[in-house]
Amino acid sequence: MEVISQTGCGIITNQGAYPDRKAEGKAYLRQLAIYDDKYIPSLAKVAEMINRQGGISIQQILHGGRYGGIELDYCVQPSSVKQTLKHFRPPREMTKAQIKECIHEHAQAARRAIEAGFRGVEVTSFMGYLLSDFNSKFINQRTDEYGGSVENRGRFMVELIQSIKETIGDDKPLIVRLNGVELMDEYGGNTPEECLEFMRMAERAGADCISLVVGWHESRTGALGRDLPTDHWLHLAKAAKEAVNIPVAFGPRFGDPSMAEKAAAEGLIDFWEVCRPLLADPELVHKMEQERTREIRPCVGGLLCLSRMFRNLPYICAVNPRLGHEYEPEYQITPAAGKKKVMVVGAGPGGLECAITAARRGHNVSVYDRKASAGGQLISASSEIGGGEVFLKLVDHYLTQIEKYGVTLKLNTEVTPKLCEAETPDVVVVATGADIPKMPWVIKGAAKVVKASDVLENGAPVGQKVAVLGGDRMGLVTAESLAARGKNVVVIEEGARIGWDVIPTWKWRHDNWIKEFSIPIHVASRIEKISEKGIQIRNKEGKQIFIEADTFVQAGPRQPQQELLSLLEFSADEVYVIGDAVRPRSMHNAIHEGYKLGARI
Repeated sequence: MEVISQTGCGIITNQGAYPDRKAEGKAYLRQLAIYDDKYIPSLAKVAEMINRQGGISIQQILHGGRYGGIELDYCVQPSSVKQTLKHFRPPREMTKAQIKECIHEHAQAARRAIEAGFRGVEVTSFMGYLLSDFNSKFINQRTDEYGGSVENRGRFMVELIQSIKETIGDDKPLIVRLNGVELMDEYGGNTPEECLEFMRMAERAGADCISLVVGWHESRTGALGRDLPTDHWLHLAKAAKEAVNIPVAFGPRFGDPSMAEKAAAEGLIDFWEVCRPLLADPELVHKMEQERTREIRPCVGGLLCLSRMFRNLPYICAVNPRLGHEYEPEYQITPAAGKKKVMVVGAGPGGLECAITAARRGHNVSVYDRKASAGGQLISASSEIGGGEVFLKLVDHYLTQIEKYGVTLKLNTEVTPKLCEAETPDVVVVATGADIPKMPWVIKGAAKVVKASDVLENGAPVGQKVAVLGGDRMGLVTAESLAARGKNVVVIEEGARIGWDVIPTWKWRHDNWIKEFSIPIHVASRIEKISEKGIQIRNKEGKQIFIEADTFVQAGPRQPQQELLSLLEFSADEVYVIGDAVRPRSMHNAIHEGYKLGARI
């Protein structure tokens, strides 16, 4: 929290704390608690950190409702509507007495927050948590005064706001997080107009600010990933501003600082809520102020952070290796004990991260790559049809850092033992990534065979009927990008499943694209023969299948390129290997390994 307090943000909201002693509101294993006065001293330390840096400290109160009771065998909500996601707990309908008690618990939680030194309080009604459960006509099917009409469904929220304001006073701001859109149409969720009406009700009840959010955990439509343009939901903020007379804070998927400044200047929003972009680069605000926007490390919108949270693990970030480890000695960038000459072989994300980190410590660093441009697998990844261009922004960030810290970049250069001996490095880092070996079963006269990297990076031509061989991330990106161009594509994977190297919060997006483009998938299928007319495979049931194709794109299996390890063993005092050169995995593995190695060379 010390790092967040120093970001330069004007308002900083501490993570949601559950307000009830039974922990029915507890939605995450590591969630803060605020149901007892004994928590005030610890919360006071957080508030003091924020206040000391000049920020306005806000404590969020979060009752998980439908997604709560993580350590119980049930959850509570306004009605006993069944869960649509099996990993959440069976619901129990709240009685009127329990509703009144819950309101009282929220008010007391707010009191504790103020006594701890926070300047204000936020209550959250989004993502399917308790407040949004009451507002929702999907979950709230009560027939008493807390259900039915919009007015009745919003009664819980109104009484909650009024109780909190009576407890903390009118001079302490109360922010309410409300959905601009639920994305729950298929379940009979609220309409956008109903969402706006709840904002009006919150204002009339005494809320001082609306924090506009998008979607539920159960939504089948993504709300926060890179597949959406960064200003995709901005129209919701405009509608909210027209609906209420109190400030509107907005941030869903809104990660571009320039757009945020423009939106604020035009009066579309009052506050830019920065969440994931600050995880990616905690110095974002300072870099904006100092006009160093090219140095901002972009959030790639793959939601690795949420993948971890949903598995009750601490946040990590794909592009910020220090997140969650800021005070661990091995993650600190400290001056090197002695200046070394470091040769990094491979200008992919792992190699670039390692080079920049080592250079920041004072080492003399050079990066070599046999290709004509830096970026490695990020160049292929940029062909992803849903927002892949963000990976080019990450490459640009690295190039900016390379220049800033005086790293020498040598492209179109093949590293050999002879070159290494001529350069006389103290340290060699092998970050050569992974590649796809030649296919053993191609026969003479077979149809055209190309590598996925050549298709994605160099635009290698393909025919109309394309068989993509390999169903990992590269294979899926290739298949989807070709299908988007009107090609007839099929994916063949020898393993039991596709997308094994795709993080959980992004795999669903590939599943949807596969459905959208009607791409046939053959898993657990062994390739037997490739000819000029197509490919013959044998599936897991032992059945032979022939698939017509005029082009085969080889996307896997990727194998680590480790040849230099043995060749350079006696060319330097220290030789290390990182990233896909160890084992093909995801981008974040390479970046994190590159950073950790660079921090300790």
